[in-house]
Amino acid sequence: MCGIAGICRLDGQPLNEDARSHVRAMTDVITYRGPDGSGIWQEGPVSLGHRRLSIIDLSGGSQPMQDVDGELCIVFNGEIYNFAELRQELLQAGARFHSSHSDTEVILQAYRVWGTDCLQRFDGMFAFALWDAPRRRLFCARDRFGKKPFFYTLQQGSLFFGSELNCLAAVPGLELSLDPQAVMRYLAYEYVPTPDTMYREAKSLPPSHWLLVEDGRLSIRRYWDLPPADEDDRRSEADICADVHELLTRAVGRRMVSDVPLGVFLSGGIDSSIVAGLMARQSSTPIKTFSIGFTEASYDESRYARVVAQRWNTDHHERVLSAEDCAEHLPSIISRMDVPMADASVAPTWLLSGVTREKVTVALGGDGADELWAGYEHYIAFKIAEWYNAIPGIVRRGVIEPLTRLLPASAGYINPRLAVETFLRGAHAPAWERVQTLLTSFTPEMQAELLARPDHDFLRRENLFAPTREQFEHWPAGPSPLARAFHVYARQFMLDDILVKVDRCSMLHSLEVRAPFLDKDFAEYVARLPIRHKLRGFQRKYLLKKAFTDVLPPEILHRNKRGFQIPVAAWLRGRMRPLMEELFAPERLRAQGLFRPEAVRSLVDAHCSGKADLRKPLWTLLVLQLWLRARGM
Repeated sequence: MCGIAGICRLDGQPLNEDARSHVRAMTDVITYRGPDGSGIWQEGPVSLGHRRLSIIDLSGGSQPMQDVDGELCIVFNGEIYNFAELRQELLQAGARFHSSHSDTEVILQAYRVWGTDCLQRFDGMFAFALWDAPRRRLFCARDRFGKKPFFYTLQQGSLFFGSELNCLAAVPGLELSLDPQAVMRYLAYEYVPTPDTMYREAKSLPPSHWLLVEDGRLSIRRYWDLPPADEDDRRSEADICADVHELLTRAVGRRMVSDVPLGVFLSGGIDSSIVAGLMARQSSTPIKTFSIGFTEASYDESRYARVVAQRWNTDHHERVLSAEDCAEHLPSIISRMDVPMADASVAPTWLLSGVTREKVTVALGGDGADELWAGYEHYIAFKIAEWYNAIPGIVRRGVIEPLTRLLPASAGYINPRLAVETFLRGAHAPAWERVQTLLTSFTPEMQAELLARPDHDFLRRENLFAPTREQFEHWPAGPSPLARAFHVYARQFMLDDILVKVDRCSMLHSLEVRAPFLDKDFAEYVARLPIRHKLRGFQRKYLLKKAFTDVLPPEILHRNKRGFQIPVAAWLRGRMRPLMEELFAPERLRAQGLFRPEAVRSLVDAHCSGKADLRKPLWTLLVLQLWLRARGM
């Protein structure tokens, strides 16, 4: 795992020496992504920079790396898990290598032999930029799911790119201005959907895409897509379970290749418990496992992690997160993140990464399973909404919906009233809109009240939720609405929430995290499975659980899913309220000019008095204010 940055002039003219100092500044701001070394290579119109976190080929593998003929040069962030097999295939095709153990060099030779089609061969997580001197072109690419980031801007006749937006902000003279529409999207999504960013001038390269600079032009193309579900698949459950078991076992094994110590994030849930079990079976020594607990009992799952650790006799490490810890560390965490994202599990993920990095350099995790296997409660809500809308409207509006006001409210993990109100908010909407309505923090109506200068046209749902509709309608025909919802979660929520959170929190501690569930072969296989094998009635991850009954302890197999969350509602009313009051001070909000102070005050008062549970909108706003304050806004 590393960090990359660079500059490429579109007109092909040579860069001056200022470019080298700019690239140095771009890599210096992401030193934590690669504390083991750095390098810069500049020739003609291109300057490439790299920060290295040594994982494989510790003595070699330094970057920027040139091929044996000196015609190609690359900076690469990530891992290619099948590099050994590809190397043998390339040797048979006549490729020549400096090293026997470098996945970076395999990318160079794969490009030389297969051109841009080399991307079809890679199983891994990656973002890279490769300069092809004979063709005078820069070839950049991002992995299939977007596990590794790649940001860019076109200014001053050049392409500037880097692993983080912080890289672009480090270049003197580059324009990066806050985009009001991105602020509105953030409030709705809790992140800014790719390819947009918080800045008007900067973009994120979408996953499964390559970017090419050639002949003064920039082009972007998709090279892979997640296949749709095949609802006509009639294979037996036993055969599918056998395939799933074999594919995931192989995926875990591939991700255990490392020249440094490795371990596993263990929450005690289904996904991480499967990874831990498969890892333990393939290790000759006890594996290291790491988990986070909470002082609040309704959120604490550490006892389940201990059950798994005892089952596999792991070397287990545990830390407890309190409200005081969160209040102390959250401002620093958010200020160092290049993008604002309001997933409340940022704090425990950051702490977990720190605990893990004390012992190992690489950790495996369970990310991707919820999206591919219907792990979220929203999948059930989406399904129930189809039935709910079949009830006569007079019954829904006159009987059922008024009864929701009688449900109890709670600051605990489960809040019945909040859950039902969220469901009803999206139940009547078109299917594409329902997906995002079930997730949103600030509805368009709430934003119209909150914003100092609301753009009412942009706040129309077809505009505000356009990224979701685009993903939902990705396939012109065929897949059911529920299957399309799967696509949205995998290609949008997982990309801009889950994977961003894990990448940034782990990289702040110079820790590499690997995701076996996002193995190419495994993910493609699971994506094609009929929905009934993932969501059977109200049972989520149906065949995943069935496939791994030999790995999962009974206490884990039969327990209800719990998200990796913190007690936001209670903490905002208690230990974290002073921070919230400081960030939401009327004089600060007036000077900032983005939000109406009286609207923010109304949200705070309603939540803190217990009249409403506004944990999601208040946390979303708090994170944004921390991020803006760190940038002098």
